[in-house]
Amino acid sequence: MRGARSWRLGADRSLSLDPWCLMGVLNATPDSFSDGGDHLDPAAAIASGLAMIEAGAAVIDVGGESTRPGAASVSTDEQIARVVPVIEGVRRHPSGHSVAITIDTTRAAVVEAAFDAGADALNDVSAGIEDPDVLRIVAERDRGVVLMHRLTRPADDAYSDAYERPPVYADVVEEVAAFLGTRVQAAIDAGVDRESVAIDPGLGFGKTVEQNFALVAGLPVFVETGHPVLVGGSRKSFLGATSGMTEPRGRDPESAVLAVESWRAGARFFRVHDVGIHDRSLRIASAIERAARVRPGDSV
Repeated sequence: MRGARSWRLGADRSLSLDPWCLMGVLNATPDSFSDGGDHLDPAAAIASGLAMIEAGAAVIDVGGESTRPGAASVSTDEQIARVVPVIEGVRRHPSGHSVAITIDTTRAAVVEAAFDAGADALNDVSAGIEDPDVLRIVAERDRGVVLMHRLTRPADDAYSDAYERPPVYADVVEEVAAFLGTRVQAAIDAGVDRESVAIDPGLGFGKTVEQNFALVAGLPVFVETGHPVLVGGSRKSFLGATSGMTEPRGRDPESAVLAVESWRAGARFFRVHDVGIHDRSLRIASAIERAARVRPGDSV
């Protein structure tokens, strides 16, 4: 299945998604579900970002506010104080000159500060709903944007296997796809270039274990939109609830399997914690796919 093979980040820049593109997670927060506290020190965060680039990341996603279930909101000023030194530090390093940097936020002021610091795109878990000005800023600065589906704000959410009242969808794939379609149109109406809009089904955000897997199985629906599809299931609770691994940091093998299966379904863009294991796993999956296309007598 052939979906988007590039993501436009500006008039003179596009990010290749072929054969895949890995976005490294760099949370400058004390309370993210997996790496909270690891990157509060800007120097440590910059070093981690550079290590991700060395391991194969083409994008570094910098965030200053946790989006885990139950997380409290963080002020605009605090987010800016956390992310700007990291973005500037990664961008200044020789290996960071060509990498794409995304800012993981829902606030317009943070987006502007991040763009000024060198970020190329916005990764908005609210799809531009929490602060509608973000879409205007992306359009005015001619940058990229990722629009994600979520059912509720993190403060009101729960882990996939811990809902007292599970989220209800008549058809989770159909409803998430319809929502993202409306948000893509909102971005285009705000002046964002169509090819600059990527979509994210929002694995782990307002979905049960079963609903998350239904979205993974339904990825071809999102791929067929022609927009880059970002799959962000790395280390999430629905994987641990299925494999039995309770510690998020121990779920990298499960995360890599998810990425491989998502890649087979046509997705080419993955937000991950351990860049290396994902790159190696996708290399093996790609080699198997190439071998399957070779006819007897052909050279591999």
